[in-house]
Amino acid sequence: MKKKVRTQKYRTIEPSTLDANRALDLVVALMKVPGPSCHEEQITKQVRRRLTAAGIPAAAITTDNAHKKSPAGGSTGNLIVKLPGTIRAPRRMLMAHLDTVPLCVGCRPIQRGDSLVSGNPKTALGADNRSGVAAILNAVLEIQRKKLPHPPLTLLFTIQEELGLFGSRFVNVSKLGSPKLAWNWDGRGPERITHAAIGGRTLSIQFHGIASHAGGAADRGVSALALAGVAIQDIVSGGWHGEFLRGGKVGTCNLATIHGGDATNVVTDRVDIEGECRSFDRRLLDRIAREVERACQRAVRSTKNCRGQRGSVTFHTDVEYEPFSIPKNAASVKAAESAIRSLGMTPELLTTQGALDANWLNARGIPVATLGAGQVAGHSLTERLDIDQFLTGCKVALRLATSPDLSA
Repeated sequence: MKKKVRTQKYRTIEPSTLDANRALDLVVALMKVPGPSCHEEQITKQVRRRLTAAGIPAAAITTDNAHKKSPAGGSTGNLIVKLPGTIRAPRRMLMAHLDTVPLCVGCRPIQRGDSLVSGNPKTALGADNRSGVAAILNAVLEIQRKKLPHPPLTLLFTIQEELGLFGSRFVNVSKLGSPKLAWNWDGRGPERITHAAIGGRTLSIQFHGIASHAGGAADRGVSALALAGVAIQDIVSGGWHGEFLRGGKVGTCNLATIHGGDATNVVTDRVDIEGECRSFDRRLLDRIAREVERACQRAVRSTKNCRGQRGSVTFHTDVEYEPFSIPKNAASVKAAESAIRSLGMTPELLTTQGALDANWLNARGIPVATLGAGQVAGHSLTERLDIDQFLTGCKVALRLATSPDLSA
């Protein structure tokens, strides 16, 4: 017989009107459901089932076609829920990503001290980001259960965040109802508000040389590997690799992988390099990509064989995620601060060097700030969920979903 997790096992630090056992049962149930990127169909069905069981009309729950636009494909799109308000106020959006890294598949959540961990030593837990999903879902279930008044609400459960933010990148914004305030749960401390995040570009470089015999006709060849070496030296000596400062703005560039060559007796005719650049400044991102491309072109022009022939280079850059910075006095930030203070905590404003679903929502004109719900050491076998922080994150979510006045 399948054993059910006993609610009395959960030991909470702070008494609260929040039904802690109910919230913890919810997050445990969600963490058990497999849902790696591109395979979120089971967790989507679980969330949908709980919403309809709570009385949310099926017509209020939809999925978009983000997976059809994603380069990774996938089995389902973003899950979107739109609820009319019972009080007059601007629409608010609460969001979190559904997918986990593959390491979480097969986890068995158990309590150890003041945390939840995976009882399967070969898996991570999935607190990233089932804690965020649970915080939002718990808020809506509480609203339904207790008939709490609330403004118009949109819930957005995204896909493929772990794979490259594809769910948020390709979300059908027209289905979201034009929210004026928005929050994303994906982090640890419930008192932390991430209001700015870095942007990134991919760098893909293909050097095309001229193959020839490395012994009998070496002078007729143009080594693509040599072209790559000249370009890399130019990029490094020009100060465009690693971390650097330009016009008071910080940027980074990393040429990460290089592949090429088939045999030692053939002048290499192709080399592929992959890299990335990051910055909080969009113009600096564009400039980094241009400088890398120019260095590659200079390398091609400077190298020729005995016949005066040169190789060539193909350069491509793509936006991985756009940088954003929400003003500290923006409504989403001030509302989050108010909710956090109401629970006796001091808000902490942060920026991050990593990427979030919030990057793409902000790029689409929706001012999303990111909050935490107790996840610790994600993507690892030591991942855990801090119970007290998770429950506090649930309280913050409920406050943001229901409070008529978030300016205090």
